[in-house]
Amino acid sequence: MPTKTMPTISKPKTTWDLFNLVRIGKVQEKQGRICPFLTSALDALPVDTKAKIDVINQFYLAENGKTTIDNQPYLDALSREYPIYSLGWALQNFYAFHPFPPIGTTGAFPAKYILIHDAHHILMGFSPDLFSLENQSLQEHPSLDRILLQLNEVELCMPITIGDYTDFYSSIDHATNVGKMFRDPSNALLPNWKHMPVGYHGRASSIVVSGAQIHRPKGQTKADDAAMPSFGPSKQLDFELETAFVICAETQLGQSIDVNNAEEFIWGMVLFNDLSARDIQKWEYVPLGPFLGKNFGSVISPWIVSLDALQPFRTNGYTQEPEVLPYLKYEGNGNYDIHLEVSIQPENAPETTVSKSNFKYMYWNMFQQLAHQTINGCNIRIGDLYASGTISGPQPHEFGSMLELSWKGTQPIPMQDGSTRVFLKDLDTCIIRGYAQNQNIRIGFGTCECKILPAN
Repeated sequence: MPTKTMPTISKPKTTWDLFNLVRIGKVQEKQGRICPFLTSALDALPVDTKAKIDVINQFYLAENGKTTIDNQPYLDALSREYPIYSLGWALQNFYAFHPFPPIGTTGAFPAKYILIHDAHHILMGFSPDLFSLENQSLQEHPSLDRILLQLNEVELCMPITIGDYTDFYSSIDHATNVGKMFRDPSNALLPNWKHMPVGYHGRASSIVVSGAQIHRPKGQTKADDAAMPSFGPSKQLDFELETAFVICAETQLGQSIDVNNAEEFIWGMVLFNDLSARDIQKWEYVPLGPFLGKNFGSVISPWIVSLDALQPFRTNGYTQEPEVLPYLKYEGNGNYDIHLEVSIQPENAPETTVSKSNFKYMYWNMFQQLAHQTINGCNIRIGDLYASGTISGPQPHEFGSMLELSWKGTQPIPMQDGSTRVFLKDLDTCIIRGYAQNQNIRIGFGTCECKILPAN
């Protein structure tokens, strides 16, 4: 596995230096407020710089989104009181603080400012002692009130400005299920599927952050028994349980990435819901693949979990047979044991968990995907996003889409409120959660959720 080099950071002289020495704030739950513990790095800043510190990042501790000191996911937040953005990291019972001067009042930070992943290695090496409640000097710091915001004063934002977006089709269980439904059940996989990570270039502009409301898409569909297509709202709106990885380094046009060095180009992972209009997609996808059935909206979780944090959860994937071509041969454990689940919550009703899967079921791993993307000389840029494709496991409860769970609409899924679903209905909220856990640590991904609104 490629080794990582720890950068050398001297005493901070500028706010940019402090970016590489960002410190963590701990929650005092009894007082119901956030108390950042800034360490001596804050004291090294000029007074006028301290006065600019107005925003603190909030990390929402969902039941399956809790993190530990072993996990410090990157995030971006907006103060509801001050029209500026901030960026930082988060961990269990801690809220990341970063006094980087605002560079805009709308949108996420440009990727070149935020994806400096070497700084994260410093954070991962922090001792828990730095977060002690005994640090009285920091509690009494004169600028402390400037960086204390109530939880409801902070809104999580898009963590990156996405450049290009690729969606893969790399779960063998998902691909087999789809092949059985729409093609020959005895020959479900297409001839190329086990020889390359199949993917397509998607639309980055319609990727939104968790909490978004997305209108049901309209488009052309054609029933099997109809002579002509019709136009209207999709009747088969579906979620796709996915993850995605974010690029943190660039290549030049004509340059390829070696599969066993691909990790050096990946910052971390997010949860991803690649919403799909199955009926629109079915009619349009031949011969060029998905178009309007996919580009109306996809959703990511608001923080990026680093690959460093996920190292303890590396595992083997499926045996790749037949043997892959040399440029796709990966040495070591390329998969990750990440628990994933999907819930559907009807309007004014409790949510129902409909799927429990795992990222380890991927046939093609992230490093093979990136190597294949670049083998023809395609250049990559900081902030590019690569989605895994629907993640399904071998068991029915592990299927990663309603298309599979309801088996093309023939097996309704019961909800806790007594209703049923074969696809998503208007006003449904779809929630994806993810975490990795062993005997020692738990790495949380938070939530990735969206609400379906009626078609415009």
